[in-house]
Amino acid sequence: MKTITSRDNAFYKELKQLATSSQARRKAGQSLLDGVHLCQAWLDLKGAPDHCLVSEDALSNPEVRAIVRRCEELHTHVTAFPEALFGAISQVEHGVNIAFLAQTPRPQQPEAITESAVLLDGVQDPGNVGSILRSAGAAGIRQVYCGPGTAFCWSPKVLRAAMGAHFVLDIFENADLPALVRAARVPVLATSGYAAEQLYELDLSAPVAWVLGHEGQGVSQELLDLATHRVAVPHAGQVESLNVAACAAVCFFEQLRQSRR
Repeated sequence: MKTITSRDNAFYKELKQLATSSQARRKAGQSLLDGVHLCQAWLDLKGAPDHCLVSEDALSNPEVRAIVRRCEELHTHVTAFPEALFGAISQVEHGVNIAFLAQTPRPQQPEAITESAVLLDGVQDPGNVGSILRSAGAAGIRQVYCGPGTAFCWSPKVLRAAMGAHFVLDIFENADLPALVRAARVPVLATSGYAAEQLYELDLSAPVAWVLGHEGQGVSQELLDLATHRVAVPHAGQVESLNVAACAAVCFFEQLRQSRR
């Protein structure tokens, strides 16, 4: 284990840049996975990270020691920092100070959608995007296509909200959603609060692609026009509509229920 104590260390400066700049993370093709849960999930599902980062005080935590031990067994670089320095790397308040530096997965995008998938059309809130990823992973959906304007999936807030779902998904950024819908080999269902078709009236026993839209404006008119179905989630009461992440969860798990029926 190496220890860095200087704020002027070049590697430490690089880590601070990655922690605070989405542009830096995109350019480097690297992500910071912050906290015990994300680090454990990466080890279990993806294997060794590029680097394990830990504060000296956190080494007294049994979960942290176990993660560090696994990293050392995998011959991963481990670097410790004083608590004051680690604070500039971590985006988690009152968390356990351990993080991984890892290559951001860049899967090869298929030519056409042939299995269940999620298309995010300008979903801007990182918490919503993370919740949608988490629900998709839990429901057995494996592909997520993010159109322009959608929150960067590998940002710290999205990573925390998704709770490790990233590592069981193929995530495609800056996707051409209209082209994907035109080429799709499965039905495409665009969610809309104004749709005539109701979710529970549809046959979801086979793969489908879900289109979820911007928190305020919803799915774009172009994608609504291209979709096989426009779908509404029925609800009672005076509330106008569901939050996009809640809508996604209802849709995904109705599909899962029908596929297991």
